[in-house]
Amino acid sequence: MDNLDLTVLRALRDWRLAGQPALLATVVRTWGSSPRPVGSIMALAGSGAVVGSVSGGCIEDDLIARYTRADAQDAIGPGGPPQFAKYGVTADEAYRFGLPCGGTLEVLLEFDPDAQSLVELVEALDAGRLVRRRVRLADGGVTLARTHVPDELQVDEHELVNTFGPGYRMLLIGAGQLGEYLATMALFNGFTVTVCDPREEYRGAWSVKGATIDEGMPDDVVLAFKPDRRSCVLALTHDPKLDDLALLEAIKTEAFYVGAIGSRRNNALRRQRMIEHFEQTEESLKNLRGPIGIYIGSKTPPEIAVSIMAEVLAVKNGVALPRDLDVAYVKDMQGIALSDAGAPVCSLS
Repeated sequence: MDNLDLTVLRALRDWRLAGQPALLATVVRTWGSSPRPVGSIMALAGSGAVVGSVSGGCIEDDLIARYTRADAQDAIGPGGPPQFAKYGVTADEAYRFGLPCGGTLEVLLEFDPDAQSLVELVEALDAGRLVRRRVRLADGGVTLARTHVPDELQVDEHELVNTFGPGYRMLLIGAGQLGEYLATMALFNGFTVTVCDPREEYRGAWSVKGATIDEGMPDDVVLAFKPDRRSCVLALTHDPKLDDLALLEAIKTEAFYVGAIGSRRNNALRRQRMIEHFEQTEESLKNLRGPIGIYIGSKTPPEIAVSIMAEVLAVKNGVALPRDLDVAYVKDMQGIALSDAGAPVCSLS
């Protein structure tokens, strides 16, 4: 499953290549509570087809009515400069458009974006490149430039600058049951998923479509995967011969999340092994997470997958989780022993 931005841009590209009128809506400002964050995009074809969203559906309905009705004087036409539209300014509008109390958002509408520019943008994203897109507000002219920093959206009276990147990627070490649940959740959250497991008996039972299976050794697979700032690496096998190999390579990269399943005791032993036998230090291991996941009392593989996916998404989105959701902290406060005796196979304790 592609990330949402890429899905929107592909649809918009195809409509414009086919000669259809279309517009691109981008959330550029929000005040108070808003249904979608700044940078969210939506494409609207002259036929009324919509891909993506800028709200929970209410503003989309207004844009469809405003720009695609046969009798609409301001229907999507042959280009023209971008326009701003603000929703939820008054209490009545907030009620009409279904915005949260006090919520206001502003969108920029680009009419008939250039097809060739969209082709180039999608090709760059498919190739794994990060692209900065500049839109001149005077005439809608677009320039594209490669970048290495995923900047926040910027807009002023002259231009809109938005950065688009390739989809987020997840590398899972271990094709067991937990990996299947986690891969499924990652896929519908827009991640590209690769699963590494040199054990044939686990690979043979894999049943999640859409994930790439790699039978190589974990350290080689991590090196080939080349984790970047939009990548995460999770070790799920409980086998140090596999997990440790992957983690030792992953912690050297820019991956935004690197961690391993296991109890507090197992994670403490892992860190000790890496320091004593693999020349690691507390500093080099500072970004190694474990036990991974947030504390929700999870015991079964699907519950643990929910716990892990929630933490991955929080880190991806730059959200600092409260200490009460930290597994190790909660277990310590509850006075739960570090012994693994009697613990479930996938326990996060």
